[in-house]
Amino acid sequence: MTTTEQPMERLTPAELSRFFLFEKLNEDQLQWMSEHGEVVRYPPGAVVYSADEPATCFYMLVEGRQALLKQVGDHEVEVSRTDRPGVYSGATWAWLTSAREATKSPFYGGSMRTLDESVFFRIPGEELSEVLKEWFPMAIHLLDGLFTGMRNSEAVVGQRERLSALGRLTAGLTHELNNPASAAVRATATLRERVAAMRGKLKHLASGKVDPDTLVKLTGLQEEAIEQSAKAKSGKTKHLTPLQANDLEDEFSDWCDEHGVSAGWHLAPIWVAAGLDLEWLEGLAESIPQTHLEAGLKWITYALESEQLMAEIEDATDRIATLITAAKQYSQMDRAEYQQVDVHEGINSTLVMLGEKVRNGLTLEKHYDKSLPQIPAYPAELNQVWTNLLDNAVHAMQPGGGTLSISTRADGEFALVTIKDTGPGMPADVQRRIFEPFFTTKPIGEGTGLGLDIVWRIVVNRHGGDIRVHSKPGEGAAFEIRLPLTAPPPVVS
Repeated sequence: MTTTEQPMERLTPAELSRFFLFEKLNEDQLQWMSEHGEVVRYPPGAVVYSADEPATCFYMLVEGRQALLKQVGDHEVEVSRTDRPGVYSGATWAWLTSAREATKSPFYGGSMRTLDESVFFRIPGEELSEVLKEWFPMAIHLLDGLFTGMRNSEAVVGQRERLSALGRLTAGLTHELNNPASAAVRATATLRERVAAMRGKLKHLASGKVDPDTLVKLTGLQEEAIEQSAKAKSGKTKHLTPLQANDLEDEFSDWCDEHGVSAGWHLAPIWVAAGLDLEWLEGLAESIPQTHLEAGLKWITYALESEQLMAEIEDATDRIATLITAAKQYSQMDRAEYQQVDVHEGINSTLVMLGEKVRNGLTLEKHYDKSLPQIPAYPAELNQVWTNLLDNAVHAMQPGGGTLSISTRADGEFALVTIKDTGPGMPADVQRRIFEPFFTTKPIGEGTGLGLDIVWRIVVNRHGGDIRVHSKPGEGAAFEIRLPLTAPPPVVS
């Protein structure tokens, strides 16, 4: 829609003095503003200025309602709207040298559109810049310095936020790696003892006191027991409840007592874990002489336990390999910076990195649209988005726990990722500020206030996407992240 303007009007010095921007100006300054500014009127839905236009004018809302929009790929995303008289936009940094150098662009940073019939007070940016430098030279120097300091502070604290997130993930990853590593160490030490015991029993069996036929039968029974154990591990045999397993162990112990086999209480748990039953034990007892029953049975049991211990070691090392793979995917160390990525892969690797923090008292629900195509993105930066949002969601549900829900689906030309928690929720005044730099609801020392600001920058500025939050006190919070399905690499802002 093209802009439609009515004939030029002006605001008198008295009218200007009622706005907070001009209330401290003297009569001469108000007169200058009145003479150099003009009133412009726009119908509903009019474009006041566009992102692709040179930033030439400063605008102040007199009455009506406006919306600020930012271009993201082929779409415009609304970033704010207001009906407060006196709010300003347009060439707002025209008088700051450091700001002009930082933006490196003479164009508006976004677009402004009217939502209702609206009236603006407009002044050419260059003229305003000159008079502000003349009237308020010290203020301009201070603003220039503050702008530079703010950018430097955001860079430093932003780095701290990234390091803080890395520290949280490292702690979780260390804990996750420690568990399987410790399990592997314990299983290896026990395995060494069992192999030594098995060698001793084999020496006894092979000393000539056991005839070759019995030794062959024992070897066959050993293989049969190991095969049965493999079936039990894979879930192909009937699963026993803890009570059923305990009853079966008691039956095994009683059987050992009846057949003169010592330490049946120690052997029984291994047989239960292997999926063996009394019928199998009776068959073994009938296959070998009673004099060799205990030695043969313990030899087979040591072999079974060795298999179980090796399975534990295999599971532990597989877990370690999975964690390392997830860490590698999370850091994207071996991948190009900008590429087609699977958002599910990034979210899953982040969940692995967060580790016990996600599982501790929480219910995790994942509703993924498997048909969602890969998207063009910076994967390492997206993983930082998932880290901050997921960590915030977990924090919101502590210490009482709750449900963390993650869903994905296509939404027009965007991939939509929704991260929802069942925490206490947020009031409207907090929701309006959560993406502001340095704003945080966490206690002092626990948050920098830059986590969601960084999320906004990565999603909106870096990827041309959009992020919104829906929350009510007592009803949790849901963050919706929209990322373009197809888009060229955006320019870093």
